[in-house]
Amino acid sequence: MINPSTPLTLSSVFSTSLTRFMVIYIKYICIYMGSLYKYDMKLKQEDLNRALEEHKRVVEIYKETYSAKATGGKRDWRTYEQKLVLRIKTASRELEPILEEAYSMIEVSKAGRGRPHKVPLTKRVMILLLKDIFQLSNRRMANFLAFFTALTGIDLSYKSVERVYSDELARLVIHNMYAILLRRKGVEAVDTSGDGTGYALTVTKHYRNEREKELGGKTGRVEAKAKRKPFAYAFALMDLGTWMYIGYGASMKSEKEAFRRAVAMAKDVGVSVKTARLDKYYSCKSIITEFDPGTRVYILPKKNATVNGRLAWKQALKSYVDEPFAHLREYFKRNNSESGFSADKRLCGWKVWQKREERIGTSLLCKGLWHNIMLLG
Repeated sequence: MINPSTPLTLSSVFSTSLTRFMVIYIKYICIYMGSLYKYDMKLKQEDLNRALEEHKRVVEIYKETYSAKATGGKRDWRTYEQKLVLRIKTASRELEPILEEAYSMIEVSKAGRGRPHKVPLTKRVMILLLKDIFQLSNRRMANFLAFFTALTGIDLSYKSVERVYSDELARLVIHNMYAILLRRKGVEAVDTSGDGTGYALTVTKHYRNEREKELGGKTGRVEAKAKRKPFAYAFALMDLGTWMYIGYGASMKSEKEAFRRAVAMAKDVGVSVKTARLDKYYSCKSIITEFDPGTRVYILPKKNATVNGRLAWKQALKSYVDEPFAHLREYFKRNNSESGFSADKRLCGWKVWQKREERIGTSLLCKGLWHNIMLLG
């Protein structure tokens, strides 16, 4: 705008007109590019239906061409054993310093009632972690502590070990250890994969076998009427660059609830998700809203999927329709999550010994924490 008090010159009029022209030009350019982007994102329902019909054949071709077996991928067991020994040594060396640092991050405004505990909190959390990796029950862990009393000064009953699982401060220490481990690895904005699993609450049930029976329609009515659920659900979000869990959730209700807790934990520790890969259980429009707006989700749509929905949902479907092999290459990176759970169960067992819900959740968090600790080296 020209100030009336200033003399009107040809240069001032020209500069004002040029500024207005540039503003209008940029505005129309933005509108044009936006229309092109919307046109590029157009996806018809018949195109999606055709891709779903050809899905099985496309997957078979992809596996024959790009799978590890087809490309000759094979594990070098000699280097694997060497790396495993290095990881174990690093974990044993770094465990106590990380515990102390995690505890130092907690500020307790007022001490609880009763006399102070004779064993420091860091030692009690250490007991939980060692108990989990050695796959011991509370009583056996308490009995074995007698052998180390002379060295560590720790002497607890099995009931005292069990009570640690309900300690809020103990859970805070474990949560802080997740954040410290991720910070040490420099995990900030990452590409992720996610998967859920179940841990048995009784020795007579195995999650994989029962899950296969359920999918095959062989689950009986007696199990449905059981008062106590036979499994606890866990979900882990894995960073594909470091294979570390950026979020870990546990639930007695459903795998979806464990998933939401894992996503919330990733936000709490300050890690942003650029891309996520999830199985068909999460192939729904609402899953897009669980992540930040800029997160790209790779899923395999269900047979009854529709193109209606948010832009991020259409983007996921368009990638599946237009570039099926590139989409499958990204999606099948989710296998790393399945391998991670397999390694966790070999390391810490597939059973949870605890009975109360909050204690079960603490036990599962310890299993996920061991996964990250073993990747320090």
